[in-house]
Amino acid sequence: MKLIQKLKEIWSIEELRQRIILTLGLIVIYRLGTYIVLPGIDPTGLENIKSQGSSGILGLVNLFAGGAFSRASVFALGIMPYISASIAIQLLTMAIPYFQKLQKEGESGRRELNQYTRLLTIVVTLFQGAGYVVYLRNADAAAVIPHLSPFIFSISTIVVLTAGTLFVMWMGEKITDKGVGNGISLLIMVGILARFPGSILEEFSSRLAKGGLISFVMELAFLIVVIGACILLIQGTRRIPVQYAKRNIIQGGKMMQAGGVRQYLPLKINASGVMPIIFAQAIMFLPATIAQFLPGFDQNSKFLIAFNDIKSVPYNATYFLLIVAFTYFYTALIINPTQIADDLKRNSGFIPGIKPGKKTEEFIDAVISRITLPGAIFLGIVAIMPAIVMLFDVNSSFALFFGGTSILIMVGVILDTLQTVETYLLNRHYDGLTSSGRIKGRQGQMYQTSY
Repeated sequence: MKLIQKLKEIWSIEELRQRIILTLGLIVIYRLGTYIVLPGIDPTGLENIKSQGSSGILGLVNLFAGGAFSRASVFALGIMPYISASIAIQLLTMAIPYFQKLQKEGESGRRELNQYTRLLTIVVTLFQGAGYVVYLRNADAAAVIPHLSPFIFSISTIVVLTAGTLFVMWMGEKITDKGVGNGISLLIMVGILARFPGSILEEFSSRLAKGGLISFVMELAFLIVVIGACILLIQGTRRIPVQYAKRNIIQGGKMMQAGGVRQYLPLKINASGVMPIIFAQAIMFLPATIAQFLPGFDQNSKFLIAFNDIKSVPYNATYFLLIVAFTYFYTALIINPTQIADDLKRNSGFIPGIKPGKKTEEFIDAVISRITLPGAIFLGIVAIMPAIVMLFDVNSSFALFFGGTSILIMVGVILDTLQTVETYLLNRHYDGLTSSGRIKGRQGQMYQTSY
C-alpha cells in the first residue's frame, strides 16, 4: 500500500510526471531503433556477426549499445563515440590551458565544451562507422546484400550510423534537460538491463535441467549482496569539515554578516566511477589484437591462451592490478587538490587545524591517496567478480551482472534517478522514498549545519 501511495504522489506532481513520460517515450524509441537493421543488410544472415559480437572488446561495445552492435542496427555504435569524445575532451581539459579556461567560465564555458564534444563525436563516429563496414564484410559477407555496390553500401552505412549515434546523443541530452536526468547513462543502463531477463531465464533453465534450484536461489541472494556492496562503493564518502569565516556584506542597503558556518568537503571513495574498468578492459584486449598482426606469433602459446581466458589466474591478476593503477590515475585527473585549496582560500574557507594554501593542498592530497586505495581494491574485486562466479558454473551471460561495468552503471544510474525523484517529492512537502534518510546518488553533496 505504501508503494502505491508513493507512486500516486510521484504521478501527482505535474512537472515530474511530464519528465517521466518524456523519458519513457525516448527510451522506447531507442529500444525500437536497436532492432532496425541497416540498409543493405540481410537480417537472416547475421549469425556470424552475432556470435563474434558477444565476446572481447566487441562484446563490451555490444553491451553498451544494448545488443544493437551484433544486430547490425542503425544504432549499432550506440553512444560509444560520444563517450570516447567526452573522455578525450576531459583529458584535453586537464592538459590544454584553453579548455581549462572554458571549464572555469561556468555555464557558458560548459556549453562551448559540449559543442566541441558533439563535433568530436561526429569525427569519431565517421571513423568507427568505416571500421564497422570493414567488420561487417569480414565477419559475415553473406549478410551484405550482393547486388548492392560496395561503395554505395559503405557510404550509406557510415552516414546512417553517424545519424543514428547523433540521434541517440540528442535523446540522451533531451532526457538530461527535459527528463529525469543523466540521459546518456540512462540509455546505457537500459541497454544493459534489457539483457537481464533473458540471462536470468537462461540461468534458471540451466539450473532446472541440473536439478539445482537451491543453487539458483543462492545465486540470486549473492547477487543482492553484490548490489548492496556496489551501493556502498558508489556512495562511500570521506567528509572533510570546512569552516568559512564570517565576513560583512551589503545586502538591501544594510550591512549583514555572511559565513560562519561549517560545511563538509565530500571526497568519494570511488571518484573515478567505471572508467578504470573500461581502460583496463581495453588494455587486456591488446595482446590478442596485436598477435593477429604478427605472422610469426604462435596463436596457441600459453601466454595468449591465458590472456584470452577471462577465468584464468594470470588474466584476472593482471586485470585487477590494472584497475588499481587506473583508479589512481583517473582520480588524479579529475580531482585537483591545488584547485580545491585555492577555491577554499578564495572563499575564506579553511579546514580546521590546517593552514590555508599549500598545507591544505597537501592534506587533501594525502586524504585522497588514503581513501583511493580501499576504493581501488574494492573496484578491482567487483570487476573480477564475473570470473569468480563463472568458476561455480554460472552462465557467462548471467555472470556479467555480478560485477564489472554492468552492475556499477545500473546501480549508479538507478540511485541518481531515485535521488532526482525524491528531490521533487521533498520540494512538494511529501515524504522521501525511504524512511531511513535521503537517497544519495553518484554526485558529491555538501552538508551544511549551523555552527
